[in-house]
Amino acid sequence: MAETREAAARPASHPAEQAVKASPMGNGQNIPIAGISLAVVTFLAMLALGVDAVIALAVVVVWIGSLLVASGRPPEPPKSRIKPPVSLDSIRDLVENSTMPLLITERGAIAIANAAARRMLGPHVVGQDARVALRQPEAIALLNDDGQTEAIVRGLVRRGDIWQINRQMIDERLAMLEFINQTAEADISRAHTDFVANASHELRTPLAAILGYVETLNEGDGTLDTPTARKFLGIIEREAQRLHALVSDLMSLSRVEAEKHDLPTEVIDLGNLVERAARDAAGPERTERLDLQLAERPHVTGDAQQLEQVVRNLVDNALKYGAADTPVTVTLDLAQADMARIAVSDQGEGIAQEHLPHLTRRFYRTDPGRSRASGGTGLGLAIVKHIVERHRGRLDIASELGKGTRVTVRIPLAERESEVKSAAGQIDGETGRKQETQ
Repeated sequence: MAETREAAARPASHPAEQAVKASPMGNGQNIPIAGISLAVVTFLAMLALGVDAVIALAVVVVWIGSLLVASGRPPEPPKSRIKPPVSLDSIRDLVENSTMPLLITERGAIAIANAAARRMLGPHVVGQDARVALRQPEAIALLNDDGQTEAIVRGLVRRGDIWQINRQMIDERLAMLEFINQTAEADISRAHTDFVANASHELRTPLAAILGYVETLNEGDGTLDTPTARKFLGIIEREAQRLHALVSDLMSLSRVEAEKHDLPTEVIDLGNLVERAARDAAGPERTERLDLQLAERPHVTGDAQQLEQVVRNLVDNALKYGAADTPVTVTLDLAQADMARIAVSDQGEGIAQEHLPHLTRRFYRTDPGRSRASGGTGLGLAIVKHIVERHRGRLDIASELGKGTRVTVRIPLAERESEVKSAAGQIDGETGRKQETQ
């Protein structure tokens, strides 16, 4: 009963309003069905009362038209989207952990420097004028010219480095500077250029000798005596062999560099490999100079052909540049629990300390004349370095003038052997503790 009384107390909605609610249209206008129905009933009643049909129809048309006009709703004005102002705090949260150095400038002053930029330029740059913080003419020109968006700056952090600075405007007061380090790309390009130049020079030298002596022999018209011709032919043969060795080393270096990211998977007995490769490098005429000290015969995961090349190159260098009739010692042992160590020592003149960091560079020679005379190509240690890096090992060179040179290569042991040695060590330790306890 209460619900009935509440329903009766509520005022009844107008029929037109009910029609408006019940008849939505997609264009923002509702059809007043109840009002149109009332107009039609009125039209019929006027006809029944004898009113002229034209007059009754005109009344109904005006009535329905007014209902339609009244029920139409004007379109809603488009809502204007207000762009919120950019907050420095929100920008700071976005750029702080980016690996690329980023600066946010506010009217020319550095407002934000992310962690990478602070490590590069120092934390003191925050609050400084960007032109004072960067100091380079190219960077200053970029900041002064609103139409310029990027610049290449050299020596921004340290001498010889190359940075590309990109500027992007955030709004009328804020701008972002991003720093892209292009030093590595420039170094690679420079290394390629130097390599091509050095290789061309090294190839041209034996070729010039070969061509010169061949032309001399051809123009001799048989007038050259036999000893001279034999001497020329010996030089041609020696230079051709040198050229062949140079091309072979270039191909080896190219293959090693192409495979340096592929980890080897073959398990190798390093003791047998070192002994075989050292004897091959010495040859029959130099075998008596070898002093093999193979204290251990570990197993490593590696590429047998490349590891043999490492041992052959090191032993051949030691025999070439060591003093004549002095032994070359080849040692194989364990440097640590998980590393095999190959050491090749000679008793030659030694190498000055300033040359040691550059010995693994391509075509680097401490004595170019002596190296060429001995048949060296200048690529042996570069090949050794790349092979050791592929095997995740380590190369060390130590030398003392007047005493000789020692080259050490460390290669990780095979995983299974490392586990066995570790377990054996634990067992030995436990056994020793038991014996001490007894």
